[in-house]
Amino acid sequence: MTRLPQIALLPDGKRLHLQDGPIDLIVEASGREADVRAAYEAAARRFTGLLDELCAELTLLRTAADPRHCTLQGLVARRMHAAVAPFAADCFITPMAAVAGSVAEEILRAMLLTAPLDRAYVNNGGDIALHLAGGEHFSVGLMDRPDRHGVMRTVVVDSDAPVRGIATSGRHGRSFSLGIADAVTVLARTASQADAAATVIANAVDLPGHSAILRVPANELQPDSDLGTRLVTRDVGILAEDEIEQALEAGAIRARDLLMSGLIEGAALRLLGETRLVGATGSVATSTPAFQRTSIQGVMHV
Repeated sequence: MTRLPQIALLPDGKRLHLQDGPIDLIVEASGREADVRAAYEAAARRFTGLLDELCAELTLLRTAADPRHCTLQGLVARRMHAAVAPFAADCFITPMAAVAGSVAEEILRAMLLTAPLDRAYVNNGGDIALHLAGGEHFSVGLMDRPDRHGVMRTVVVDSDAPVRGIATSGRHGRSFSLGIADAVTVLARTASQADAAATVIANAVDLPGHSAILRVPANELQPDSDLGTRLVTRDVGILAEDEIEQALEAGAIRARDLLMSGLIEGAALRLLGETRLVGATGSVATSTPAFQRTSIQGVMHV
């Protein structure tokens, strides 16, 4: 029997729900009624069959990325590779590290190719692609942990800011993490870039060899994991304050490097109740007030 994706408006009549296997999207657009309708129809068309496209190249997508060469064929698959390629020279990373953000980006692209919109988002489980026309903004909530409700800080993304992608990674998320961060939320120019960078920064928040950290091979938890036998974090016990700071600083160093290289616009790192912010200008600042202005992450409030 042919598997069909689930495509339906949510009860509020404003948001579109697209679900197929592990891909679960919430889409919302603002603009003229006819344009929004056309954009939703385009999103549904592009979503249908997208999972099959990715599955057709799954073996390559689960293979360590070559920073110099891409043999992938699909548009989304190649976007995934492009997002992780900047990190592939100095760490193990596969295109799967950018799958959620790349899918969100592709659906948003299909919508914008079809109709002009004032603003729109595609939220793939907290990895979010944004569109903002002049004068529009989103208020984004940064979550304490991906697996719990509750906003720890907030940030406003204005239309004149370069941020168009948001992603969160960490040991409580949908994917495995090599690090110990509860959550690392990254703001970047695209959702695919944010997704890859969040993975890399979350992996860097770590205390290698610490006895309070439980790690197990990824393939013992998920036999087909792209991480293979690499140890992933399953639990973090009691850490001293200076150890928490040490782990957060390791992640912050990585985040600052990515900020300086233009790969991200800002990041919020969270571990055991402590937060480290890395950011530069506008809506993403190193000081706390910019993050407190107001709320997306799992659920978007606008």
